[in-house]
Amino acid sequence: MRTHLPARLALAAAAAALLALPAAAADKVKVGLLSTLSGPGSALGIDIRDGFQLAVKHADGKLGGLPAEVIVADDQMSPDAAKQTADRMLKRERVDFMSGIVFSNIMLAVGQPVFQSKTFYISANAGPSQYAGAQCSPFFFSASYQNDNMHEAVGKTVQDRGFKKVALLAPNYPAGKDALAGFKRFYKGEVTLETYTPLNQLDYGAELSQLRASGADAVFIFLPGGLGVNFIKQFNGAGLNKEMKLFAPGFSADEDVIRAVGEPMLGIFNSSQWAHDMDNAANRRFVADFQKEYGRLPTLYAAQGYDAARLIDAAVRDVKGKIEDKDAVRKALEAAKFESVRGAFKFGPNHFPVQNYYLREVVKDAQGRVTNKTVGRVFENHADAYAADCKM
Repeated sequence: MRTHLPARLALAAAAAALLALPAAAADKVKVGLLSTLSGPGSALGIDIRDGFQLAVKHADGKLGGLPAEVIVADDQMSPDAAKQTADRMLKRERVDFMSGIVFSNIMLAVGQPVFQSKTFYISANAGPSQYAGAQCSPFFFSASYQNDNMHEAVGKTVQDRGFKKVALLAPNYPAGKDALAGFKRFYKGEVTLETYTPLNQLDYGAELSQLRASGADAVFIFLPGGLGVNFIKQFNGAGLNKEMKLFAPGFSADEDVIRAVGEPMLGIFNSSQWAHDMDNAANRRFVADFQKEYGRLPTLYAAQGYDAARLIDAAVRDVKGKIEDKDAVRKALEAAKFESVRGAFKFGPNHFPVQNYYLREVVKDAQGRVTNKTVGRVFENHADAYAADCKM
């Protein structure tokens, strides 16, 4: 049966009117939290998950006033497994936001499908240089850092302290390359050894022999989670701590590594944009409640997970729950109207933070715990080196 022209025009007008209506508020917010929850990197993903969940608990199970459904999955530290799980979250679960990825090789594998689906990714850790520069996306926001930044802070520290010869060690994956590039951007002395190891390597016997022969008076490592635990134990066991000073980013000397290694960590300097002894109201509450909830001091990963959830919370609140309005959500995320555990928080033009970086030292505190203490600020309002390449 034919539809008469007036009827067809009326239907078209009704459809156009529906499209023109402002976006309705959603009845809940769905977040796909895909992280490394097994293997040598699991402590990192678990802390991100727990920090994120604590923020949701602090908001009475809501994000931006809407009930929050957080779908947690393990990426198994595998780009292929991560892509499959992300695909399910995007197409079957129809999540509104994604977060949680620890490792940059996994972030690079998952990013494009997420961005193509016009789903906002709020990074609670991985900050690859690609997404800070030429491959930046309006759908990617880092609530953490750009990969190079903490390493830049250590490079400046080692330079300022007068070390003439340094050996460098990092895993052979995108964040490892960013790490050493960042360190060398601010360290101007002699690099006597630059070694990349497999991401799953846990025995560093050959590298320790190379270090001993390198003539270095300092060593900089980027070995997160279980990698750092094993290296530092073996470094001290070989007596190299008596021959050269060990420096690290926060990833390799945070509370997860300290718990596993103990007193041999004492005296290690490391960098971070956050520390559990930062004195602001949001951080005091976060640290106290994290310890009550999980029975351990939080790491920078937990702090980033918490801030990622708080950023989503602020954006959903600012758009009054109308999360289908992507332009409005993007603007609300860019405004970042939340109280960060690291104090002041703002984004640069590439959606990466412009923030302070601090030097921490592993010490024994007044309670006799081996833990990190903030000893100074290395950078103030520090931006990454790639923002100029971002044409968003």
